[in-house]
Amino acid sequence: MTRIQKTVLILVALIALVLGLTFSRVLTGTRQADPAALLDAGIVLLPRSRPLPSLPLTDQDGRPQALDQLRDKWSLVFFGYTFCPDVCPTTLAELRQLNGLLPAQTRERLRVVMVSIDPNRDTPAQLKQYLGYFDPAYVGLTGELADIQKLAGAVGIPFIPGDTSRENYTVDHSGNLVLLGPDGTQRGFVRAPLNPGKLAEQLPLLVESQP
Repeated sequence: MTRIQKTVLILVALIALVLGLTFSRVLTGTRQADPAALLDAGIVLLPRSRPLPSLPLTDQDGRPQALDQLRDKWSLVFFGYTFCPDVCPTTLAELRQLNGLLPAQTRERLRVVMVSIDPNRDTPAQLKQYLGYFDPAYVGLTGELADIQKLAGAVGIPFIPGDTSRENYTVDHSGNLVLLGPDGTQRGFVRAPLNPGKLAEQLPLLVESQP
């Protein structure tokens, strides 16, 4: 076999491989997430997954629940509080809207978690009642303020605790979300303000293409 014939055979094999992969994706109906489209939807992925500190928290039913132990699903984590006058109800309503736009298979692989940054007022019962107004499936977590601050700093969502000596105090915080993978590590962020329409287009691709 001549060198030209070998080169032609190699090229034919490469073309067949590319066409085979493309055809397979068409048959299975899967598409790869495009980094530029993810950014346009507000999704920022980290170069490497980031482990979370394992800190003792309590869920809305009063059960111990560390954030890094919420596995087997992707998680959209929001740091907020139930007495928030604007950012929190808006964000939770947008997440409810997003949930209605997602295909069923993506909804099954995605959970929404709100970590309270106002544990002074946000008891498990308060969290459960508040989140129930938006979606009873939402997970609420609370705990010691020092642990919550440490967790928020570790995922890059710091906040300024409220002055509990004042009546009707507020807490300064971000509307960004933390994106956790099914292994309990941080994969990235979702920037505020949320765009439910664009997120509904990109999250299924990300959830399906990433382990």
